[in-house]
Amino acid sequence: MAVTTADIEAAYERIAGHIRRTPVMESGAGSFGIDRSLSLKLELFQHGGSFKARGAFNNLLSRPVPEAGVAAASGGNHGVAVAYAARSLDLPADIFVPETSAPAKIAKVRAMGARLHVGGARYADAAEACARHRAHSGAIDIHAYDAAETIAGQGTVALEWEEQTPDLDTVLVAVGGGGLISGIATWFSGDVKVVGVEPVGSCALQAALEAGHPVDVDVESIAADSLGAKRCGNLVYEICREKVDSVVLVGDAAIAEAQARLWRDAQIATEPGGATALAALISGAYKPVADERVGVLVCGGNVDPEALSRFGA
Repeated sequence: MAVTTADIEAAYERIAGHIRRTPVMESGAGSFGIDRSLSLKLELFQHGGSFKARGAFNNLLSRPVPEAGVAAASGGNHGVAVAYAARSLDLPADIFVPETSAPAKIAKVRAMGARLHVGGARYADAAEACARHRAHSGAIDIHAYDAAETIAGQGTVALEWEEQTPDLDTVLVAVGGGGLISGIATWFSGDVKVVGVEPVGSCALQAALEAGHPVDVDVESIAADSLGAKRCGNLVYEICREKVDSVVLVGDAAIAEAQARLWRDAQIATEPGGATALAALISGAYKPVADERVGVLVCGGNVDPEALSRFGA
């Protein structure tokens, strides 16, 4: 099923009363050690702490929901978003997360009243447990990335961003399973260059593009709890191979440095996945040309407060 700009416009109209229109910050040349000013789309200020609320609401508002409610497998942020959206719409929700999920994200799911199931070492384990639950309960699935409703919802980030910064040449977007970059690339569709940024140890989209189809990858990165998809989705792959300009890889050290600079220069507290797009500029994995107008998506802020102590917080 294709996703179109019309789908994204419809999703935005559908979810507008339930999400925040998140701000854009102009960084100023020299901030974060970058020689140019950046347009930072601060999606970490979205409900639930990440862009995921957009896709969650679009799913729940565009599909019939049975009495059993909804179920979702997540590394953390998707679960938080589904729990938040379900609570807002007075729907029951079961959220399945692996044992590696960040404590801050687990605590948020619990605080929102969803039934939380923690088990397994990886996202794939949580997904299997979620599938078993749906099979016997009748709950509907909200896929974290490989569903048209999810992708259209995430694409509303780009719709807003274009209105807020209409002169963008390029946007850098962190990639896990690929739902966010698929939606953003669908909206910009050649008018703005879309560059995916993946951790070296979690690069399902790059592996799929190199292989010519989705493939399994090993996952080992400090950003794995939000960018740790073992395999990108089929729909994600079809969109990205046509509409994403390129994918670059960054190491964990660069991601941690991007976290530190965001905090030190702008008091922006991000999780590793939320800092991954900026890491592409800090590390030189992406090198803009002269006068290239670059946007960086800061996609998630669900960081454990204790982790900020490393940055002098």
